Amino acid sequence: MKVPEALHPLFEYGIISEVIRPLMSGKEASVFLVRTKDGVKVAKVYKEAKNRSFRQRADYTEGRTVRNSRQRRAMSKGSRYGKALLEEAWQNAEVDALHRLHSAGVRVPTPYHYSDDVLVMELIVDGHGDPAPRLWDIRLDHPEACALHGRLIREVVKMLCAGMVHGDLSEYNILMTPNGPVIIDFPQATDAAHNRNSERLLKRDVRNLSQYFGRFAPQIKRTRYGHEIWDLYEKGALHPESPLTGKFSRKTQKADTAAVLEEIRAVALEEADRPKSAYAAKKEKRAEQQRLERERLLEQEERQKKKREERRAKAAAQSQANGNQKGADGEGDRPPRSRRRRRRRRGNRNRSGPRKNT
Repeated sequence: MKVPEALHPLFEYGIISEVIRPLMSGKEASVFLVRTKDGVKVAKVYKEAKNRSFRQRADYTEGRTVRNSRQRRAMSKGSRYGKALLEEAWQNAEVDALHRLHSAGVRVPTPYHYSDDVLVMELIVDGHGDPAPRLWDIRLDHPEACALHGRLIREVVKMLCAGMVHGDLSEYNILMTPNGPVIIDFPQATDAAHNRNSERLLKRDVRNLSQYFGRFAPQIKRTRYGHEIWDLYEKGALHPESPLTGKFSRKTQKADTAAVLEEIRAVALEEADRPKSAYAAKKEKRAEQQRLERERLLEQEERQKKKREERRAKAAAQSQANGNQKGADGEGDRPPRSRRRRRRRRGNRNRSGPRKNT
């Protein structure tokens, strides 16, 4: 077949000698069967971000840190360079997860090589040496469904003990082999300790499994392995062989608020007794100066306001006193000054006689 453009560099490096055929195409990558010097492998070619339909990426990428401050700023701004870095981090997440989980004993494909947006990894085969089918393609009876569900729950526990949550676990990314299931597709894998969405994602993974296997064994739908597993993880009591019952009931005991408040007060007192650093002392002094300045300005404004009110009261009293004085002198009966002026002008015109025409 025609060699995809993305695989050309691997041909030049001698990593791939032949592309046998396409295997499948998913929402974030296309998978090809390729031949290498070590045999037939799988080459996963990641699609560009604009050609992918994977949504809600922020739920999975939270907690992934970048040490380089320049790269971190570029990724937060969403520049072209930042988007390229985000894409690279998105792809590296699967490679890192595969190495981490493979070392923890989780049944995942073994990664061999990653470069130029292509991941070469182990080909998972069935009993006849052909590519293994997905769990979705397998018909199960009641005992098989119960046994397989138990094995996959144990794989979820191993992943969480290794600090990882798959984030998109379902019957579509589980391959079936004669030796049991193999979990694939990890670009959305999250770090359980640094992602606030880890609990929700893990419970969703477990719920997806229970809903699928519940088609063949209805009692599986009533289990609550997700809540039980996460509760043990939060308590620090989870390990790969932790016994699980599938039952979970949340304690309804009321919180001792008085004890919590007492603890807060004790911590506050301890913090107050601790000697302050030079920076903290300087910051507190600056805050105190600003508070005193605000109080001084408020006092000054109050004094000015009081003086204005006193001036208004004094002017009103003076005006009232002047009015009373005029009334006592008889001036209150005199007409206004403007009216007296008009009368005076009229009298002057009458004494001077009629105006002559010129």
